[in-house]
This record gives sequence, structure tokens and C-alpha cells, in this order.
Amino acid sequence: MSQIDILMPVPLPQLVRDALGSRYKVHQLWLDADKEATLARVGGDIRAIATGAPILAEDMVYPISPALMQRLPKLEIVANLGVGYDNVDAQWAASQGICVTNTPDVLTEETADTAFGLTLNAIRQFPRAEKYLRDGKWLTRPFELTASLRGRTMGILGLGRIGKAIAQRAEAFGVKVIYHSRNRASDVSYPYMDSLIALARACDILMIVVPGGPATRNIVNKEVLEALGPNGVLINIARGTIVDEPALIEALRNRTILSAGLDVFADEPRVPPELIAMDHVVLLPHVGSASQATRDAMSQLQVDNLDAWFAGTDVLTPVAETADRNALAAARQKGKMTG
Repeated sequence: MSQIDILMPVPLPQLVRDALGSRYKVHQLWLDADKEATLARVGGDIRAIATGAPILAEDMVYPISPALMQRLPKLEIVANLGVGYDNVDAQWAASQGICVTNTPDVLTEETADTAFGLTLNAIRQFPRAEKYLRDGKWLTRPFELTASLRGRTMGILGLGRIGKAIAQRAEAFGVKVIYHSRNRASDVSYPYMDSLIALARACDILMIVVPGGPATRNIVNKEVLEALGPNGVLINIARGTIVDEPALIEALRNRTILSAGLDVFADEPRVPPELIAMDHVVLLPHVGSASQATRDAMSQLQVDNLDAWFAGTDVLTPVAETADRNALAAARQKGKMTG
């Protein structure tokens, strides 16, 4: 395997670097001062890309675009660290017979815990209560009464693996669950709403769990926030680009909605100062899956996908666009014939 060249354009966890470096020839592009020269020199040998979303790669952004992949004529697979893969043009990769993998499942429970923690903190205002105590204000008078989780309905936007894990936690807390997804789920009994607006109108906790990317950019907009209403709480543990941030800031400022719990932002790690200034909003630095055990499991799955591919066996977690092996093979063959 030492003769297989892998491009690593961003710094990945040490587990990944050590594992891949021990049996592949890994080109750590982020370390090169002249990246263009490196690509020109090794691009013709690269058979795989190991990459990750910015939050998992020391906030470095390096899109895996058609322009990049076209420079790598031997490219067979892009292994992405993270369940979200909007940093990779998977549709174009599929059209060229290039497999794309991500690292789902192993982060489901950790991310669902974070989502529900944000929900409790945003509704009960526990961060403000702790600060109130630390500032010595409890010596003067008790902390104010807050909103309650009781009697609420959680509307989950995107009922995939993580969405279902969040739903289980909500049910355990006595919270009613409804949902909206691209497709109705056949394995749940939760009521299905046929649009995002209908979901927002029918719930008072809007939980965002859909993937990022052009199709979902700013879909949670002013109209959706108005539908959520003055008792509504927005929770986002997916991608910051899904929410129209200026509209959210205005809705929070005007109390169009009650509060928000946010683990993701549109321009990470830069968080709008308007949000930072609001003490009734709970903000986290994209830590949904950020436990050591979960990140190690994600890293190992990324390595396992690459090992499986080059061993000639099925990858463990192909993304939806490249899950059809026959379609990939046909696209690769077509590329050879027309290339």
C-alpha cells in the first residue's frame, strides 16, 4: 500500500495521520508553502483524498471541487471526516465514478446529547442562571422564573439518524415530536408535516438536523421564524448556512421567537457580535460530536473506508450520491472511454 498516493489538503486528527502515513504515501498539502506547485508535481499520482469539514481540520477550508478533482486523473475516492460533506462536490464526483465516504453513525448519540443539552439550556436559561450565581446576584434575590419544557412540541427538520436519536430523547422528557423531511419515514409514528412552514407553525421547538449545502441555504428564514412564534425556540446543530442569520438576529432582538441554541454558524469560527451580545441565546463553538471517544471513532471510520477501498472490498459508509457501486463503475468506464 505504500505506493498508493493520498492527498490530505487539511490537517486531520493525529490518529488519521498516523494510520494513513504508516501504509500509504500521504501528501500533507497544508504544510506546503506552494500548494499549486505540489499539486502540479503529485496530482497525476493521487488516488485518494482524505479531508474533513473545517471544524474538524483546525478551521482550515479547502473545498473538494470539480476543479480540484479534475487535476487528479487517477482519483478514485474522497474520504471525508464528518457526517456533513458539503465541503465535497459529491454529485460531480459520482458523475466521474469517484466514491465519496463520510463518517456517520459513530457520532449520532454524542450529537443528539448536545442537541438536547442546547434545548434544555435555551428554554430553562441555565447558562444565565449559573452566571447569576457566579456574579453574586443570588445573594440579593432569586433568579427569575423561566420558560418550561413541559407541554412543548419539538418539530424536527430532518429525521435521519441523528434526528431520530434526538426524537427518542424528547419522548423520554415527555415532549411531543413531529417532523418534516424530504421523504416521509416509514419506521416512525411521529406526525409528518408536509412543509417547513407547517412544521414551524405546529411546534415551539424547531430542531434543525438537515445537511448543509445550496439546497438548504437560508431555508430557515424570516417567514419560518415568524411561524415559530414568540414562545418558539430554535436549535441548530446541523450547519449555520441553513439559517438566515440576519433574520434570526432580528427575530431574537424583537422577541419574534423566545430563544435559540446554536452550535453552528454561517461563517465559523466568526460568530456575529449581535448574537454574542444576547444573553438569552445559548452559543456553543461547534462541539456537537466533540468528545475524544467520538472523534477517535470518526477518525477510525475514515481510515477504515480508505483501507476497504484499496483492499477491493465495499466501503463502510458511502454517501448517498455514490452508494450505487454499479453506477460508479459505469461512470468510471465512461470516463475512461471518453478521456
